[in-house]
Amino acid sequence: MNNSSSTTDTPLPPHHDRSAVSGKAVRPGDRIFLGLSRGSGIALLAIMAAIAVFLTYRSVLAISGDKADFFTTLDWNATGTEPKFGIAVLAFGTLVSSLIAMLIAVPIAVGIALFISHYAPRKLSSPLGYVIDLLAAVPSIIYGLWGALFLVPHLSGLYSWFDDYLGWTGILSYGGGAARSLFTVGILLAIMILPIVTSVSREVFLQVPKMHEEAALALGATRWEVIRMSVLPFGRSGIISASMLGLGRALGETMAVATVLSPSFLINTSLLDPGGGTFAQNIASKFSEADQFGQDALIASGLVLFVITLLVNGAARLIIARRKEYSGAAA
Repeated sequence: MNNSSSTTDTPLPPHHDRSAVSGKAVRPGDRIFLGLSRGSGIALLAIMAAIAVFLTYRSVLAISGDKADFFTTLDWNATGTEPKFGIAVLAFGTLVSSLIAMLIAVPIAVGIALFISHYAPRKLSSPLGYVIDLLAAVPSIIYGLWGALFLVPHLSGLYSWFDDYLGWTGILSYGGGAARSLFTVGILLAIMILPIVTSVSREVFLQVPKMHEEAALALGATRWEVIRMSVLPFGRSGIISASMLGLGRALGETMAVATVLSPSFLINTSLLDPGGGTFAQNIASKFSEADQFGQDALIASGLVLFVITLLVNGAARLIIARRKEYSGAAA
């Protein structure tokens, strides 16, 4: 007797559902869950499409009535008889302040995450991680008030030091006055995105396979060599994702920037000079007093911020996809 045929012809139990073997969802709970999941995905795409269509429609109305170049004009006068407005100052301020925030926050956040996950004793790592997570729950306006009342008055000494030793570059020259500049905004944004980048990076580092670390230790590697050869390569994609989350908040931060920054439609050579502006800050400060056309102009600037955010996240996905096979995350 052929064993293979007997195995194939063995009847299934009376109550066995053959469709369950094929993976089809036939139970009512499975069908409901499948429908809700699919509906959630479709709803998300529909919401994103609706936002894009709304922003594009209102933006076309504004840009068609703009008497100046929308991308290069260093002015914002959307309520005049001949409306002239542009996003050059806003784009510069948004990107520069966010870049400063990333340069400050990401190395510090990765260092804190490594300390919590691999260096600190358990009695210290748990409370420290809780405090870091708690910082993410502080409202933006609280950061803004702290920045305006504490950070701005105490940065004059640092700005003077920059001027004494790095003022020759022109980028860090300081002429005195209140420290309500893009550099101050960048420092404040770095503090605000620090808990986000730290929390995500910490969780990624805790997922590193212990076999990788133990293998490195068995080969005689030091603690830093273990982190350099095992932890950081594995967590590279996670660090990039955490950084993009922080960058997303930095690009769209409103109240804290509006509270600290001294807005003006000038592109200063020095990052320490008061003035500048960002997309979110300009929309928040001008929307309530704008007429219909002025609101359309502000929405047009919001569309640019929307596109920048999509491009940044798309670039991050490409970087992660290219480096995934080398990071150890696919193992």
